[in-house]
Amino acid sequence: MSGPEVANTPGGGAPAKEGKEPVANGHAGESADANPFAEYMWMENEEEYNRQVEEELLEQDFLERCFQEMLEEEDQDWFIPSRDLNSQGVGQLQQQLNGLSVSDHHSNMEEVARKSILNPEAKEFVPGKKY
Repeated sequence: MSGPEVANTPGGGAPAKEGKEPVANGHAGESADANPFAEYMWMENEEEYNRQVEEELLEQDFLERCFQEMLEEEDQDWFIPSRDLNSQGVGQLQQQLNGLSVSDHHSNMEEVARKSILNPEAKEFVPGKKY
């Protein structure tokens, strides 16, 4: 390939469109009066972008802290004997539970009925019925 053939191949030394000359970064250069900082104009709003990203990160952090605090409050509301009672409290609770019993003795029921202060002559309560 000679000089004119190289100029017509892609990436060869052919001049760019409309008189723009290729520059080192591959972009077509502007004329001499063009802004020399044109390729850095994307940085113009960099502070605004950084502020937005920082706000999003702070909001995300705030939400995570709120969620964690909510979970901790929920844990405090639940009664968990192993956590909320010391070993003496658990033993005392077990003793109280062991002392409870359900009996089927009719004599005990008669005694309860005798000691009762309820009116034995009262009518039976029926929901929804007016007396």
